[in-house]
Amino acid sequence: QVQLAESGGGSVQSGGTLTLSCQGSRYNYCMVWFRQVSGGEREGVAVIQGYGNPYYADSVKGRFTISHDLAKNTVSLQMNNLKPEDAAMYYCVAANHYCGGPYSWRAPATYDSWGQGTQVTVSS
Repeated sequence: QVQLAESGGGSVQSGGTLTLSCQGSRYNYCMVWFRQVSGGEREGVAVIQGYGNPYYADSVKGRFTISHDLAKNTVSLQMNNLKPEDAAMYYCVAANHYCGGPYSWRAPATYDSWGQGTQVTVSS
């Protein structure tokens, strides 16, 4: 199981920008960001697989950008124009296999490697 360490969370005002980063202990074909609000379900935010195109949740399309550095085993999530509804615990998640298509990648049960999470707070 890969070790994942997130960083970059914090508090911003609505409309602000944050960039989350995640360092993996080894290479992973598929790297994902999930988020979860207290008492809620885990929601897939963005995924990037190998050299393929990323997929995003509809709620973040056009505002968030996922990128990775395969040589460094890192993945980042740039979050622009943040909204109060983006506030959540964000988790870096990984799998060393294909994670699914435009919708199937969002199933949390697909993944067995999760980071500890980093909190994002957005004030209105």
